[in-house]
Amino acid sequence: MSDPYDGTERSLGQLVASATAEMSALVHDELALAKAEIRQDVKRGVIGSAAGITAAVVLLFSLPMLSFALAYAINTWTGGHNGNGGWNLVWCFLLSFAANVLLAVLLGVIAYAKFKKVKPPEKSIASAKQTAAVISTVKPHPRPEHSKELDKALDKALDKAPTVARSSV
Repeated sequence: MSDPYDGTERSLGQLVASATAEMSALVHDELALAKAEIRQDVKRGVIGSAAGITAAVVLLFSLPMLSFALAYAINTWTGGHNGNGGWNLVWCFLLSFAANVLLAVLLGVIAYAKFKKVKPPEKSIASAKQTAAVISTVKPHPRPEHSKELDKALDKALDKAPTVARSSV
């Protein structure tokens, strides 16, 4: 702002342009802050989603192994034959299934931890609230009162102004 004692005053247009530029810069900075916060949260969300989807896929692919393990176990319990009694093959399928479930649980925990860190853009919200509080306390500059003589002179000038006929063509 200009120094009120330096003898120069800024025009109303200059003041409005300055206020508009400052408000535009403020809004631009707040949008940049919100984008940065949201970008960080989206990155965390994507990592969490990828880990969760991977966990679900691993668990889905391990379901056939459980089915095979159960089928071979039932075969063994019912006296089926597979050369060496079949328990080694059954335990192999069960151990494979357990390893896949363990991996799925680990990926699920990672996904949960990443999703838990996703938060709303707190800095942007606080900044917007602060800006709203400042703007709500601003009062408009009082306008100077027009003298009644000036209003009368203006009315006379408008009455004396020639009227222009308009055509409807």
